[in-house]
Amino acid sequence: MDKNAKREEFLGLISRHQHLIKKVAAIYYKNPEDQEDAFQEILVSLWKAYPTFEGRSKISTWIYRVALNTVLTNLRKATNRVYHHQTDINIPENIINKEEQDLSEEISVLYKAIKHLSDIEKAIIMLYMEEKTYDDIADIMGMTKTNVGVKISRIKKKLKKLYKKMENGY
Repeated sequence: MDKNAKREEFLGLISRHQHLIKKVAAIYYKNPEDQEDAFQEILVSLWKAYPTFEGRSKISTWIYRVALNTVLTNLRKATNRVYHHQTDINIPENIINKEEQDLSEEISVLYKAIKHLSDIEKAIIMLYMEEKTYDDIADIMGMTKTNVGVKISRIKKKLKKLYKKMENGY
């Protein structure tokens, strides 16, 4: 395949799956400019990694993996440069489906609790909430299916505790 054909194939892939990239950027960055920077960095990472994509996993799984690795690597670098860094989960209106736009108080509290999770925990719970299978989450996160199950169980327990605290005015 020549260079132009490869480029066109990549651009089509990005066009079909850009919502995944935007979702990852929106979860980890509150500011729209930071989200756009993250989107661009993810695109660069995807372009660099594209020649090595062998099709062993679904393309969406591969995109999630590259996107999350790019964002988490950048957050680690930023944390090393700054004394304290805390990401803020931000669920923009245009990413939430119609039903979720009318967030009940319970769901609102849940999203506030999610803000208190670590970056890795946010990634795992985001994928879980996207109804990804444990196999897909394991593939994206680079861990075993068993480890995913354990982490999800722990995250649920942590969220329950946080949820109860926040319900009581925490």
